[in-house]
Amino acid sequence: MNAPSSHVVVVTGLSGAGKSTALAALEDLGFHAIENAPPPVILEAIEACEQAGVRDIALGLGGSVGSFIDGAPGVIQRISNGSRKVTVIFLDASDEVVLRRFNETRRPHPEAQRASATERNTGAPAIHKSGILESVALERERLGPLRALATLVIDTSRLRVHDLRKRVFALLKPEHDGLFKLSVRVVSFGFKYGLPNDADLVLDVRFLDNPHFIPELRPLTGEDPRVRDYVLRASGAREFLKKTGDLLEFLVPRYEEEGKSYLTIGIGCTGGQHRSIAIANAIAEELGRTIALRNATTEVTVVHRDGRMADVRRTDSMPEGPESIGDPRSAPSQPIKVRAEGA
Repeated sequence: MNAPSSHVVVVTGLSGAGKSTALAALEDLGFHAIENAPPPVILEAIEACEQAGVRDIALGLGGSVGSFIDGAPGVIQRISNGSRKVTVIFLDASDEVVLRRFNETRRPHPEAQRASATERNTGAPAIHKSGILESVALERERLGPLRALATLVIDTSRLRVHDLRKRVFALLKPEHDGLFKLSVRVVSFGFKYGLPNDADLVLDVRFLDNPHFIPELRPLTGEDPRVRDYVLRASGAREFLKKTGDLLEFLVPRYEEEGKSYLTIGIGCTGGQHRSIAIANAIAEELGRTIALRNATTEVTVVHRDGRMADVRRTDSMPEGPESIGDPRSAPSQPIKVRAEGA
């Protein structure tokens, strides 16, 4: 039985026009993707998704198998019956652009592959065994009935990957805001253990006064209120936080608009024990307040990658200085909460 809230977005169009990019954008919005399924099983697959509680479904129809395309218009008519909302996005591009994209990837065009397969299987010369441009023309002809059913035709000739993602988001994001989230990780770390591999932005806070040289603060971490107060009172700390907050207030909404799924901000000091932890916590708290004021769905996580390395040094009876002892292990992080990640 069809559910009133079920929304099926069909993505189809020319090979090389960006179907994979559009489907990936839909998955980022929370859609469950079904790609290149045979027409006889598509309705059954959609109904199985609906029975499992999946209400947002992306259906990719490509030209890799000719009979699939030939049967696709009938499938769209069938899934449109009843209470489902069906949106058909047809991706197009100029012949010159498609030719360039296939030349860049060096992949054979599906129509050429189909002609070669026919020749191998039957032993007869392929009728349409030709170059890419001839294959594109043949595919356009086969896709004509699907194009006629399109809710929206997008010409991707002048669109970059990010531009196409923006077009898809602009079409569907308003009604799926609850599903899309930018996940922001603020990671404190020690430079002597190496940069976080996944960092998009890295900020160096080694210019701040170092609590390591205060005997009573040395064995503590930036999570301790005494260390935090010492770091935040250091010359330049408040100004650094304000300017960093202004930068993130500018960047984060634009990353959300672009459709970026993850943003990792690295905050580094020498050992990752004092300054980076205190500053990472302060940045995450301020970022969380800013996001709350915008009523955004962005999720903020704080991870202290090297914060427990001091404990490891003491356990190994090593000096409590800045000596390097190796890479820390990782531990899971939690949204909105500050926690340590380490051995």
